[in-house]
Amino acid sequence: MKSKPLLIFDFDGVIVDGMPEYWLSARNACTEVLNAEYDSRALPNQPPEAFRRLRPWVHHGWEMVLLAAEIIRPNSPLSQNGATFFSDSYQANCTQALNVRNWKPNQLQSALENVRRKFITKNKDEWLHLHKPFPGVIKRLNQLDNEGCEWAVVTTKGLSFTKEILNCFQLTPKRIYGHEAGTKPEVLLNLKRHFDIKGFVEDRRATLETVIADRRLNTISCYLANWGYLKPNDQKDLPKGIHLLKPETLATPLASWP
Repeated sequence: MKSKPLLIFDFDGVIVDGMPEYWLSARNACTEVLNAEYDSRALPNQPPEAFRRLRPWVHHGWEMVLLAAEIIRPNSPLSQNGATFFSDSYQANCTQALNVRNWKPNQLQSALENVRRKFITKNKDEWLHLHKPFPGVIKRLNQLDNEGCEWAVVTTKGLSFTKEILNCFQLTPKRIYGHEAGTKPEVLLNLKRHFDIKGFVEDRRATLETVIADRRLNTISCYLANWGYLKPNDQKDLPKGIHLLKPETLATPLASWP
């Protein structure tokens, strides 16, 4: 029996808004990595404006831990010059911040995931409550089966954490891939070998640009979710192969999508 077409979704910024959890976990992971170097009270309980503004540049979870450390590091480019300055050379500033502390990305990623595991063990309901689905998304996902389409999640979040949140929302995708499965283009390539991919919905424009630049993947229809964590100019002058997806379009039958 032939598999149904598969519509693929990113998770954070497309299905779920977890900004309070991103900050709380990044804050606590930063405190653990810094150990006694800083008083944890130096980091606020609520997401700082600089963290919110830089979230669209974040590709991997460990970067959020690094941003928390930069917010409180005296004379850091972020604390001295603000989020706009930092974002203008985001990758270079992140690399510099890692080098200043002699940190490694996997070290920060491990700290972040350890904090999340502890939080879930201590109070899963509270942790889950920090995540909210974007309006209309759950309803739309539950309608896909009626259109003869299945759906999957491909995310840079850890698989176990993604499953916990999906279960909380009573969502059951055909496939779920966390960061452990490899990069998103690698996962898409593997899925393409086994499924007819209907499209890929993502809120990170750079990821979509990577997909359409790969000749093995450029037949996949790519959709930029405009309700997600977008940079100021992400919706402008989209290249061929990337379509802007608004909530009102998401709600329409797949046959009417661009």
